[in-house]
Amino acid sequence: MAQAMVKRIVSSSACTFAGLAQKTYIRNVAASSKVAASKKERVLPTEGEITKSVFMSQSTDIYTNLALEDWLYKNMDFTNHHVMMVWRNEPCVVIGRHQNPWLEANVPLLSEKEIALARRNSGGGTVYHDRGNLNITFFAPRERYDRNYNLKLIKRALFRSFGIKSTINERQDLIVRDKYKVSGTAAKLGRLTGYHHCTLLVNANKADLSKALAKREHGIQTKATASTRSEVANLKDLDNRITVENLQTALGYEYLRTPALHLDDGGQSLIAKQRGFQFVNPTDDWFPGLAELKNDLVSWDWCFGRTPMFTVSRSFPVPIGLLAPSKVYSATQELVINMTVEKGLINDVTLSIPPGLIESGFHGEASVITHLKGKRFTSEALNALQDAMLTRHHVSDVKELDDKEQFVAKCFDQVVNTM
Repeated sequence: MAQAMVKRIVSSSACTFAGLAQKTYIRNVAASSKVAASKKERVLPTEGEITKSVFMSQSTDIYTNLALEDWLYKNMDFTNHHVMMVWRNEPCVVIGRHQNPWLEANVPLLSEKEIALARRNSGGGTVYHDRGNLNITFFAPRERYDRNYNLKLIKRALFRSFGIKSTINERQDLIVRDKYKVSGTAAKLGRLTGYHHCTLLVNANKADLSKALAKREHGIQTKATASTRSEVANLKDLDNRITVENLQTALGYEYLRTPALHLDDGGQSLIAKQRGFQFVNPTDDWFPGLAELKNDLVSWDWCFGRTPMFTVSRSFPVPIGLLAPSKVYSATQELVINMTVEKGLINDVTLSIPPGLIESGFHGEASVITHLKGKRFTSEALNALQDAMLTRHHVSDVKELDDKEQFVAKCFDQVVNTM
């Protein structure tokens, strides 16, 4: 029934824009935002002069949806028109603007499973998305940005439509059954515009979520923002009738029936005055310049290269079989790898090679370090390490590493988290 109601709304010319009309509307709003930006002070409208829309993205690509979010933030004027955007993604991990992906996500697993990793423009912690999540972004003028309003609106929609009770904790997460997190939250505030976004777990694959965000032994020290781990639940665990589609409908109606600045219930009469549900097609044709924004978000330099500086220190016991056979050592022989990584590139590295490994024939730390500096903190660095060790042989027909070199390469492999 709820889906049928959405179809009736989006097919009504009074409640939606389509095709050329929609694209023209977006360009006009973008142009008006430039006028607003040129003014030192804005005169904000009264609540009764503000209309609302629910934008429904037709893309399920994380980079496209983040680019659309960024485009709206930069180009639209929300002074008289507030927007809630709803969107879904194929499996991906999304980190906050100031986070370290190697610390927050299981990067090797993501690569193996071809799960996208994206860095968003807002702060906050790391989240896992799949088609069982509903993502929501609330856009408003900066002066009227109100995260508490948005979360209470979601709470009310969950209870009105599904009888699900939830609470807002001190971190502004939505909690059910006094324990389980169903929604996290993050935001971005600019000079003119602010947005608050969150994701609701409806029927997400919790096993994949757990694996994608699994903590590993990294030895990383950093000042990057760290995520707070929480027990999570799907809303479907509380009511098996709930789907992403009918939740989207429930939230959309709750948004449209609620005045822009306070949480009264305006009912059907207020819904009729709004701009309704609008499908949006995130392409350059509709949103000029969107492709360029997406290209930036896809790039390695953004997803990984924007990581705050960090150091790594790892120790690895050397197997007895690799030590000099004629020697007896009183202490454990350990290979120690220390690195400094800036902008995702290895800036400094030290290999502390224990006496037992040197006496068994391994040497050449200086040449290894020379080859590693400036390499990405990925398998690129591992390949450089292997090449450096091969060049030490000075024999053109030697194509393989010996057992000691293979051990060092394996340890380095674990440091840079390659598979």
